[in-house]
Formats: sequence, structure tokens, C-alpha cells
Amino acid sequence: MSLANILRWSSPLRYRAIHTGSAVPNSTAAALQLIRSQPSKYVVASFVGRKYILTPRDLLTVPHLRDVKVGDVLVLDEIHELGSREYTLRGNPAIPPNTVKVEATVVEHTKGKMEFIFKKKRRKGYRKTIQHKQPYTRLRIGDIEIP
Repeated sequence: MSLANILRWSSPLRYRAIHTGSAVPNSTAAALQLIRSQPSKYVVASFVGRKYILTPRDLLTVPHLRDVKVGDVLVLDEIHELGSREYTLRGNPAIPPNTVKVEATVVEHTKGKMEFIFKKKRRKGYRKTIQHKQPYTRLRIGDIEIP
């Protein structure tokens, strides 16, 4: 690994150019401009304690959120990575919230498939089946806005 690669990967905001012909930007604003010019973008965001790779118009299923109603708009503020096909901007630990704006709209509250839990104690005649459906919330991811 060359010294330039070591320095590039050790800085708090890391930039990566996939094509060998493209240059590495020297500031966050330049990196955001390069990503903004790309046709498709993605983000890696934390939501309800888990990280998800999200693109615009994705349908995300998360464990049930009690405090939201159908049609509510949630703003994803903990974004770890912003990228396109050719460039990636990673933050350590996260990209500042004013840099990227991603909204998610609550589409529905639904339940998963029926789950069967079978309990048994040997030689006692004790057998029990518990059935339940896990509740979920589905979100539609909006556009990735880079001001």
C-alpha cells in the first residue's frame, strides 16, 4: 500500500476514487460536488440501532415504531457514508447532519408471517405451542439531497 493510500484512509473524512483516471478531491465540498454530479447515489444510515444501505425509492422494513402514524415523514440524521458509482464519502463516526438530507415516509404498519414456538418438557406430558406475528413498520426512502 502506498503512502498516499495510507494517508487517505487514516484521515477522519476518507475519500475513495474507484477509477484510476479520476482524481481524489481535496475537500469535503469538492467531494460532495463530485457525488452530486453522479446519476445515482446511496447512503449508509443508522436507523433504530441498525445500519442500512439505502437508495432513493427503497422500501425499508424496520421493527414496529410506536410513535409514528402512516404518512409521517422521518429525517434520517445519522448518516455514515454517502456514495455513488464512482465516489464514496465516509464520515468518522458520521457525516455532519447539514451535509446530506434523507427523508423516509411511513407507508404502513404491518405484521410478519405467523411464527410458531413449540415448548416441551421431556417425560412430563407438557407440550405448548405459542403463535404470534411480529409487528413491523414500512418506510419509503425519499430523494438524497445534497445542499
